[in-house]
Amino acid sequence: MHLGNYFGAVKNWVELQDRYPCNIFIADWHALTSDYADTSRVRTSTFEATADLLAAGIDPQRSVLFLQSEVKEHAELHLLLSMITPLGWLERVPTFKDQQQQLEDKDLNTYGFLGYPLLQTADIIVYRAAFVPVGEDQASHLELSREIVRRFNNFYGPVFPEPQALFTPTPKVPGLDGRKMSKSYNNTIPLTASADEVRALVMTMFTDPNRVRRSDPGNPDICNLFQFHKLFSNAETIARVDHECRTAQIGCVQDKKLLADIIIEALRPIRARREEIDRDPSIVWDVLRDGNRKARERTGETLELVRKAMKIDYPELR
Repeated sequence: MHLGNYFGAVKNWVELQDRYPCNIFIADWHALTSDYADTSRVRTSTFEATADLLAAGIDPQRSVLFLQSEVKEHAELHLLLSMITPLGWLERVPTFKDQQQQLEDKDLNTYGFLGYPLLQTADIIVYRAAFVPVGEDQASHLELSREIVRRFNNFYGPVFPEPQALFTPTPKVPGLDGRKMSKSYNNTIPLTASADEVRALVMTMFTDPNRVRRSDPGNPDICNLFQFHKLFSNAETIARVDHECRTAQIGCVQDKKLLADIIIEALRPIRARREEIDRDPSIVWDVLRDGNRKARERTGETLELVRKAMKIDYPELR
């Protein structure tokens, strides 16, 4: 997990725990929709993602944190939804063709990739969720989920509520090179990076390209460093850096050292918690085991309602 993931989603999830009962899962099945040819890292990635979520503040006493593939009702509902979902609905999802073009090195002409939004729908409605925390870029996926819910309820009766978007603040987090922070661009700062790693990465950050000499006034509005100050620094520091940059009282190297120290201090509790988990990996598996059990209880209730509504329940065979 990197800082883009944290500020774009996870920080919001941590805060939502104070207001809602939350279900959060590790999407190992979804990983297979594009990386099905090489599954060697799925187990490691599952551990890493869970450990980072716990370190970042996801509390298993307040949220259900579980592994998607261990809750088979997701797959069963996905199968049943595939029976009623028109093919054209999936083909029109904007990200379908976009991702095919961006990931040209992979063969994505599979149902798994086309049906990704349908599995996503099952992930949501199997909990009969009232809200889904999403960014604006996910609005089309959620609207598809709502359409599928309406179609199901029209055929079989009101089993599912229509999930509502809970649009959450998702600040754009620039990468080290100024583009969106993304692993595919190799421009990230890991959430649990060590102090030395943070300092080394911050020193590589792009700055105001028009500021050639130390004595040149800078423009914080187009400088990566200042965007990170907005994420990590207090109001007083932001105002001071803004002024000192524009008047050439602070140089880029000096500002990088300042920013690195601020980021390191802000991430210190997360890093400490992650180190604790790394010393005892059983923490991750215990959390997932308990979360899987809780998730199955809820999804089991939902699938009973679904089978009954679709007239495919056979109590005589139990």
